Amino acid sequence: MRQCESAPLLQFEGTMAMAFKSKLMSVEDYLTDELARDIKHELVDGDIYAMTGASANHERITNNVARKFGNHLEGTPCEPFTSDMKVKIGSRFFYPDVLVDCSFDESQPYYTESPVIIVEVLSKSTRRMDETTKLMSYINIPNLQEYVLIEQDFVDIEVLRRTEGWHPRHYFLGDQVNFESIDLTLSVEEIYFRVKNEDMLEFLAG
Repeated sequence: MRQCESAPLLQFEGTMAMAFKSKLMSVEDYLTDELARDIKHELVDGDIYAMTGASANHERITNNVARKFGNHLEGTPCEPFTSDMKVKIGSRFFYPDVLVDCSFDESQPYYTESPVIIVEVLSKSTRRMDETTKLMSYINIPNLQEYVLIEQDFVDIEVLRRTEGWHPRHYFLGDQVNFESIDLTLSVEEIYFRVKNEDMLEFLAG
């Protein structure tokens, strides 16, 4: 494993992670080291970023989406994965909150290169990475059809679709979201089930 403990840490605004300022890490070393680490790391241009914990609302949204996707996809070749499955794009590796793969390569059990949909739950600390670095990486995945960004602190779901030239569409309470890549429609309320933010509390009170 690369010795990083004594190297200074860089905190980048807008990400949940910290990068180790040291020699650039190869893909091979990253994949080997990642199996031995207690904390997950993403790899971006040779730097590794330690992933931090998530809030209750973040977990509620992630679990809602993963459960709905999983139930819908039973009996099909497509299967959902949550944040323990890596996505590889060139020499970059990310851990999306939820993804669906319909042609998983069993010869590479720790990552996929062929998701059809990726879902990220946003927070203040992850927004910049999710809306810039990850966006530009994800839309270069040949199989990817949809990229979904879900706010946790208020109700707003942004969906970018390949069929629409990656033009963003936003969905709010009362709307239905059609996930074209897996032929599933969910209400915004289903996605935010149990979530406790100001928009949901006001909606439930009304």
